[in-house]
Amino acid sequence: MRYLKFICFFFAAFIMIGATAKKPKDKNKYGVYMAGASASFTDSLVYFTDIQFVDSASVDNKNFLYGRSQYSSQLKDYLESKEGGRNRTCFMFYNTKKHKLQKELDKLKSKYRKGNNILLKDVNPEFKFVKAENF
Repeated sequence: MRYLKFICFFFAAFIMIGATAKKPKDKNKYGVYMAGASASFTDSLVYFTDIQFVDSASVDNKNFLYGRSQYSSQLKDYLESKEGGRNRTCFMFYNTKKHKLQKELDKLKSKYRKGNNILLKDVNPEFKFVKAENF
């Protein structure tokens, strides 16, 4: 009977420790806020997308966005087909925190505005980033 109480106490303690132990974090963080910008050397027009949350996007353990080139290609293809923009270079900005991404974009936009010869334009809100495949 004495050993039975000891075994029950030990088993209960083991269960409690296992229940309160933290689970390891997933190395792939899913859900990323992203925005795109597009500029051209032959044009004074710079396009910016709205910040979008893409729940299927993820970053690796070094905080690099998986499929980032595919996301910039999506923006480039959209601008070529809908806005007639040729020879544009598209950039991706992303972060897991929306306010940090907004701060980065505000800083970039203020640098463009300082020159007074660049026109900033928002991309139509119908444009949405879709999950990158085969990265």
